Amino acid sequence: MRFMVIVHLSKETEAAPAMEDLAPMGAFNERLAKAGVLLDADGLKPSSRGTRITFDGEKRTVTDGPFAETKELISGYWIVEMKSRDEVVEWFRQAPLFDNGDTLEIREFWEAEDFADAAQVREQEARIRTAATEGRG
Repeated sequence: MRFMVIVHLSKETEAAPAMEDLAPMGAFNERLAKAGVLLDADGLKPSSRGTRITFDGEKRTVTDGPFAETKELISGYWIVEMKSRDEVVEWFRQAPLFDNGDTLEIREFWEAEDFADAAQVREQEARIRTAATEGRG
């Protein structure tokens, strides 16, 4: 099963991480990689450099950051493949995050097998991934 672990941070901790914070995070990521469960991980630049698009029927509203609703800020993520949600929780209880109430949110990805016509969904996913890869080439 694939999971996304989302890092929710406050506006105060949204700045670029200090060098002393990068080393423990790098070590944690190396442990995930050596265990063969890390698919991707990265940090995001501050919301002051972001943009939101809000949908309301046919209307689209574009808002540049920073964003007022700080409890909804996402500053980074991991994508991991593990056997269960419990395994993800056990790993990420050890994540070297700050001690100021920051939050990790764990969300499972939808997989083709979750849908009635899994074969059709898998074929479509394969076409999309191929097109995306060719587009980057």
